[in-house]
Amino acid sequence: MAMRVIRFASLTPTPWKNGGGTTTEIAVSPDGAGLENFDWRVSIAVVAGDGPFSLFPGIDRALTLIEGDGLAMAIEGRPPLTLTTASDPLPFPGDVPVSASLIGGPIRDLNVMSRRGRIRHHVARHDLRAGPAALPSGGTRLVVSLGSGPMAVGEAALTMAFGDVIEMAGENPVSLQGSHPVLIISLTASGPGLR
Repeated sequence: MAMRVIRFASLTPTPWKNGGGTTTEIAVSPDGAGLENFDWRVSIAVVAGDGPFSLFPGIDRALTLIEGDGLAMAIEGRPPLTLTTASDPLPFPGDVPVSASLIGGPIRDLNVMSRRGRIRHHVARHDLRAGPAALPSGGTRLVVSLGSGPMAVGEAALTMAFGDVIEMAGENPVSLQGSHPVLIISLTASGPGLR
């Protein structure tokens, strides 16, 4: 199993052009890809103001609130909804109009994007205080720490801080144990000839 730990504190946020927040890119494939040519991208954003989302044609997205009081979401073709830190990750296509309004102040969210027809993604919350998680086999798996403390990934013992990420690739399932909540992201190829 290939594994690397990405420390959130070592990453540099990028301000939005409209001044409404910042985005910190955590991981992208292929390495060094930009917004026009990534296969998948994982980032954490601080949203400080209301407004529309950028459009990403051909991209599927999942948004998970990880800090703050809430985000009122308006996605074209769907009833209005409110995203909180207790909500399941919200999947939606990147090529439909979306706008959001803050509830009670700035929030922090985790954003997963994958190129439709090439990569499928799945994001799930898991509270390790309730018991270990079994990470799925195959593809790329990322574990985003939503707390601080020890975590065991298979036989590897780690100390994690909020926002730190473990990225893994391999065919075998892996057991995850710890003392705080995490987000588990699975990324698998969906196009012909991809593995």
